[in-house]
Amino acid sequence: MSNIELIDSHCHLIFENFEKDIEDVLLRLRSKGVKKLVHACCELSEIPKLKKISHTFNEIYYSVGLHPLEAKKWELNSQSLLRKSAQEDKRVVAIGELGLDFFKNDNKSQQIEALIPQMELACEINLPVIIHCRDAATEMIEICNDLSKKGKCPKGVLHCWTGTPKEMNQFLDLGFYISFSGIVTFPKSQEIHDCAKMVPNDRYLIETDSPFLAPVPHRGKRNEPAFVENVAKFMANLRSTELKTIAKESSKNAEELFKFDLLR
Repeated sequence: MSNIELIDSHCHLIFENFEKDIEDVLLRLRSKGVKKLVHACCELSEIPKLKKISHTFNEIYYSVGLHPLEAKKWELNSQSLLRKSAQEDKRVVAIGELGLDFFKNDNKSQQIEALIPQMELACEINLPVIIHCRDAATEMIEICNDLSKKGKCPKGVLHCWTGTPKEMNQFLDLGFYISFSGIVTFPKSQEIHDCAKMVPNDRYLIETDSPFLAPVPHRGKRNEPAFVENVAKFMANLRSTELKTIAKESSKNAEELFKFDLLR
Protein backbone atom coordinates (compact mmCIF):
# COMPACT_ATOMS: atom_id res chain seq x y z
CA MET A 1 0.00 0.00 0.00
CA SER A 2 1.09 3.55 -0.70
CA ASN A 3 2.07 5.79 2.20
CA ILE A 4 0.94 8.93 0.38
CA GLU A 5 -2.60 10.23 -0.11
CA LEU A 6 -3.76 11.47 -3.51
CA ILE A 7 -6.97 12.92 -4.93
CA ASP A 8 -7.89 12.47 -8.60
CA SER A 9 -9.84 15.68 -9.13
CA HIS A 10 -11.39 14.71 -12.48
CA CYS A 11 -12.27 11.37 -14.06
CA HIS A 12 -15.02 9.53 -15.94
CA LEU A 13 -15.71 5.95 -14.87
CA ILE A 14 -19.24 5.27 -16.12
CA PHE A 15 -18.07 4.92 -19.70
CA GLU A 16 -18.43 1.42 -21.11
CA ASN A 17 -14.76 0.46 -20.99
CA PHE A 18 -14.83 0.42 -17.16
CA GLU A 19 -17.98 -1.68 -16.79
CA LYS A 20 -16.25 -5.07 -16.67
CA ASP A 21 -13.47 -4.26 -14.20
CA ILE A 22 -14.58 -1.35 -12.00
CA GLU A 23 -13.77 -3.33 -8.82
CA ASP A 24 -10.20 -3.90 -10.05
CA VAL A 25 -9.87 -0.22 -10.97
CA LEU A 26 -10.84 0.68 -7.39
CA LEU A 27 -8.35 -1.81 -5.95
CA ARG A 28 -5.55 -0.33 -8.07
CA LEU A 29 -6.31 3.26 -7.13
CA ARG A 30 -6.44 2.32 -3.44
CA SER A 31 -3.02 0.64 -3.76
CA LYS A 32 -1.61 3.97 -5.05
CA GLY A 33 -3.05 5.95 -2.13
CA VAL A 34 -5.91 7.61 -4.03
CA LYS A 35 -8.36 8.46 -1.24
CA LYS A 36 -10.94 10.49 -3.16
CA LEU A 37 -11.89 11.20 -6.73
CA VAL A 38 -14.30 13.52 -8.47
CA HIS A 39 -16.34 11.93 -11.23
CA ALA A 40 -17.19 14.68 -13.70
CA CYS A 41 -20.58 14.81 -15.40
CA CYS A 42 -20.91 15.54 -19.13
CA GLU A 43 -24.68 15.51 -19.56
CA LEU A 44 -27.78 15.37 -17.42
CA SER A 45 -28.71 11.83 -18.50
CA GLU A 46 -25.57 10.56 -16.68
CA ILE A 47 -26.68 11.79 -13.25
CA PRO A 48 -28.53 8.61 -12.09
CA LYS A 49 -25.45 6.48 -12.95
CA LEU A 50 -23.14 8.93 -11.20
CA LYS A 51 -25.31 8.92 -8.11
CA LYS A 52 -25.29 5.11 -8.05
CA ILE A 53 -21.51 4.71 -8.48
CA SER A 54 -20.79 7.36 -5.86
CA HIS A 55 -23.05 5.65 -3.32
CA THR A 56 -21.44 2.28 -4.14
CA PHE A 57 -17.81 3.35 -3.69
CA ASN A 58 -16.90 5.59 -0.78
CA GLU A 59 -14.02 7.28 -2.65
CA ILE A 60 -16.22 8.62 -5.46
CA TYR A 61 -17.81 12.07 -5.36
CA TYR A 62 -19.34 13.68 -8.43
CA SER A 63 -20.39 16.83 -10.23
CA VAL A 64 -23.59 17.58 -12.16
CA GLY A 65 -23.59 19.67 -15.30
CA LEU A 66 -23.55 19.93 -19.08
CA HIS A 67 -20.35 19.77 -21.15
CA PRO A 68 -19.96 22.53 -23.78
CA LEU A 69 -19.89 19.95 -26.59
CA GLU A 70 -23.38 18.88 -25.43
CA ALA A 71 -24.66 22.47 -25.36
CA LYS A 72 -27.46 21.71 -27.83
CA LYS A 73 -29.05 19.59 -25.07
CA TRP A 74 -29.53 22.61 -22.78
CA GLU A 75 -33.25 23.18 -22.15
CA LEU A 76 -35.41 25.61 -20.23
CA ASN A 77 -35.71 23.25 -17.26
CA SER A 78 -32.04 22.12 -17.24
CA GLN A 79 -30.98 24.60 -14.58
CA SER A 80 -33.73 23.54 -12.17
CA LEU A 81 -32.93 19.86 -12.78
CA LEU A 82 -29.28 20.51 -11.94
CA ARG A 83 -30.27 22.47 -8.83
CA LYS A 84 -32.45 19.59 -7.61
CA SER A 85 -29.74 16.97 -8.34
CA ALA A 86 -27.08 19.00 -6.53
CA GLN A 87 -29.20 19.78 -3.51
CA GLU A 88 -30.63 16.31 -2.92
CA ASP A 89 -27.27 14.49 -2.74
CA LYS A 90 -24.37 15.53 -0.53
CA ARG A 91 -22.00 13.48 -2.75
CA VAL A 92 -22.34 16.25 -5.36
CA VAL A 93 -19.33 18.54 -4.87
CA ALA A 94 -19.40 20.72 -8.01
CA ILE A 95 -21.34 21.97 -11.03
CA GLY A 96 -19.87 20.89 -14.36
CA GLU A 97 -18.10 19.97 -16.39
CA LEU A 98 -19.19 23.17 -18.08
CA GLY A 99 -17.34 25.70 -20.21
CA LEU A 100 -16.45 26.50 -23.81
CA ASP A 101 -14.86 24.38 -26.53
CA PHE A 102 -14.18 26.15 -29.82
CA PHE A 103 -11.69 23.49 -30.93
CA LYS A 104 -14.36 20.92 -31.81
CA ASN A 105 -17.39 23.17 -32.24
CA ASP A 106 -18.15 26.73 -33.36
CA ASN A 107 -21.67 27.07 -31.89
CA LYS A 108 -20.43 29.90 -29.68
CA SER A 109 -23.75 31.45 -28.68
CA GLN A 110 -25.31 28.05 -27.91
CA GLN A 111 -22.37 27.14 -25.67
CA ILE A 112 -22.57 30.47 -23.84
CA GLU A 113 -26.34 30.02 -23.34
CA ALA A 114 -25.65 26.72 -21.56
CA LEU A 115 -22.65 28.07 -19.64
CA ILE A 116 -24.02 31.22 -17.95
CA PRO A 117 -27.01 29.61 -16.14
CA GLN A 118 -24.72 26.86 -14.80
CA MET A 119 -22.21 29.42 -13.51
CA GLU A 120 -25.01 31.41 -11.88
CA LEU A 121 -26.49 28.27 -10.33
CA ALA A 122 -23.11 27.31 -8.81
CA CYS A 123 -22.84 30.77 -7.30
CA GLU A 124 -26.41 30.60 -5.98
CA ILE A 125 -25.99 27.22 -4.25
CA ASN A 126 -22.36 27.81 -3.27
CA LEU A 127 -20.73 24.98 -5.20
CA PRO A 128 -17.52 25.29 -7.24
CA VAL A 129 -17.48 24.81 -11.02
CA ILE A 130 -15.37 22.42 -13.10
CA ILE A 131 -14.45 24.32 -16.26
CA HIS A 132 -13.60 22.75 -19.62
CA CYS A 133 -11.92 25.41 -21.75
CA ARG A 134 -10.39 24.55 -25.12
CA ASP A 135 -9.34 27.21 -27.63
CA ALA A 136 -11.63 29.60 -25.76
CA ALA A 137 -9.58 31.20 -22.97
CA THR A 138 -10.18 34.80 -24.10
CA GLU A 139 -13.97 34.37 -24.14
CA MET A 140 -14.00 32.38 -20.90
CA ILE A 141 -11.95 35.00 -19.05
CA GLU A 142 -14.22 37.74 -20.38
CA ILE A 143 -17.36 35.89 -19.19
CA CYS A 144 -15.83 35.23 -15.76
CA ASN A 145 -14.79 38.88 -15.43
CA ASP A 146 -18.34 40.01 -16.28
CA LEU A 147 -19.85 37.58 -13.76
CA SER A 148 -17.30 38.64 -11.17
CA LYS A 149 -18.36 42.30 -11.50
CA LYS A 150 -21.96 41.21 -10.78
CA GLY A 151 -20.85 39.06 -7.83
CA LYS A 152 -21.94 35.93 -9.70
CA CYS A 153 -18.63 34.24 -10.45
CA PRO A 154 -18.29 30.99 -8.49
CA LYS A 155 -15.09 29.37 -7.29
CA GLY A 156 -13.78 26.60 -9.46
CA VAL A 157 -11.06 24.83 -11.36
CA LEU A 158 -9.81 24.89 -14.94
CA HIS A 159 -9.60 21.16 -15.54
CA CYS A 160 -7.02 19.48 -17.79
CA TRP A 161 -5.00 22.67 -18.19
CA THR A 162 -3.63 23.27 -21.72
CA GLY A 163 -3.28 27.05 -21.75
CA THR A 164 -0.39 29.52 -21.62
CA PRO A 165 1.22 31.01 -18.49
CA LYS A 166 -0.44 34.34 -19.31
CA GLU A 167 -3.90 32.74 -19.51
CA MET A 168 -3.23 30.81 -16.32
CA ASN A 169 -2.40 34.00 -14.45
CA GLN A 170 -5.65 35.60 -15.63
CA PHE A 171 -7.65 32.65 -14.27
CA LEU A 172 -5.63 32.67 -11.04
CA ASP A 173 -6.44 36.39 -10.67
CA LEU A 174 -10.14 35.45 -10.86
CA GLY A 175 -9.62 33.02 -7.95
CA PHE A 176 -9.64 29.76 -9.90
CA TYR A 177 -7.54 26.65 -9.35
CA ILE A 178 -5.59 25.02 -12.19
CA SER A 179 -5.68 21.24 -12.64
CA PHE A 180 -2.93 19.29 -14.40
CA SER A 181 -3.66 16.03 -16.21
CA GLY A 182 -1.53 13.40 -17.97
CA ILE A 183 -0.80 16.01 -20.66
CA VAL A 184 1.74 17.57 -18.29
CA THR A 185 3.85 14.39 -18.69
CA PHE A 186 4.01 14.67 -22.50
CA PRO A 187 7.49 15.73 -23.69
CA LYS A 188 6.28 18.44 -26.08
CA SER A 189 3.94 20.20 -23.62
CA GLN A 190 6.42 23.00 -22.91
CA GLU A 191 3.91 25.73 -22.03
CA ILE A 192 2.09 23.36 -19.68
CA HIS A 193 5.42 22.47 -18.04
CA ASP A 194 6.03 26.21 -17.54
CA CYS A 195 2.59 26.62 -15.96
CA ALA A 196 3.17 23.62 -13.66
CA LYS A 197 6.42 25.17 -12.42
CA MET A 198 4.85 28.61 -11.86
CA VAL A 199 1.47 27.79 -10.31
CA PRO A 200 1.28 28.72 -6.59
CA ASN A 201 1.46 25.85 -4.05
CA ASP A 202 -2.10 26.52 -2.90
CA ARG A 203 -3.78 26.78 -6.32
CA TYR A 204 -3.23 23.55 -8.25
CA LEU A 205 -4.94 20.16 -8.46
CA ILE A 206 -4.01 16.95 -10.25
CA GLU A 207 -6.28 14.67 -12.27
CA THR A 208 -6.39 11.82 -14.78
CA ASP A 209 -9.44 12.68 -16.93
CA SER A 210 -9.78 8.89 -17.20
CA PRO A 211 -10.28 7.11 -19.55
CA PHE A 212 -8.56 9.73 -21.72
CA LEU A 213 -5.01 11.16 -21.85
CA ALA A 214 -3.07 8.46 -20.03
CA PRO A 215 0.19 9.89 -18.66
CA VAL A 216 3.68 8.69 -19.55
CA PRO A 217 4.52 5.75 -19.20
CA HIS A 218 0.96 4.55 -19.93
CA ARG A 219 0.34 6.55 -23.12
CA GLY A 220 -1.93 4.80 -25.57
CA LYS A 221 -3.62 2.75 -22.83
CA ARG A 222 -6.96 3.35 -21.14
CA ASN A 223 -6.31 5.90 -18.42
CA GLU A 224 -7.50 5.20 -14.87
CA PRO A 225 -7.37 6.99 -11.48
CA ALA A 226 -4.38 4.96 -10.19
CA PHE A 227 -2.28 6.76 -12.83
CA VAL A 228 -2.74 10.09 -11.03
CA GLU A 229 0.42 9.02 -9.19
CA ASN A 230 2.35 9.44 -12.47
CA VAL A 231 1.03 12.99 -12.84
CA ALA A 232 2.08 13.74 -9.24
CA LYS A 233 5.58 12.30 -9.80
CA PHE A 234 6.08 14.38 -12.94
CA MET A 235 4.86 17.51 -11.17
CA ALA A 236 7.35 16.80 -8.36
CA ASN A 237 10.20 16.70 -10.89
CA LEU A 238 9.06 19.91 -12.59
CA ARG A 239 8.72 21.73 -9.28
CA SER A 240 11.98 20.30 -7.85
CA THR A 241 10.19 18.84 -4.87
CA GLU A 242 9.11 15.44 -3.54
CA LEU A 243 6.12 13.30 -4.45
CA LYS A 244 4.81 13.54 -0.88
CA THR A 245 4.81 17.36 -1.15
CA ILE A 246 2.78 17.31 -4.38
CA ALA A 247 0.40 14.75 -2.84
CA LYS A 248 -0.08 16.86 0.28
CA GLU A 249 -0.49 20.22 -1.50
CA SER A 250 -2.79 19.00 -4.30
CA SER A 251 -4.97 17.03 -1.85
CA LYS A 252 -5.26 20.00 0.52
CA ASN A 253 -6.25 22.23 -2.40
CA ALA A 254 -8.87 19.73 -3.61
CA GLU A 255 -10.32 19.53 -0.08
CA GLU A 256 -10.47 23.33 0.13
CA LEU A 257 -12.24 23.61 -3.23
CA PHE A 258 -14.67 20.67 -3.12
CA LYS A 259 -15.30 20.50 0.64
CA PHE A 260 -15.99 16.77 0.26
CA ASP A 261 -17.47 15.84 3.59
CA LEU A 262 -19.19 19.08 4.44
CA LEU A 263 -22.83 18.42 5.28
CA ARG A 264 -24.78 20.55 2.84
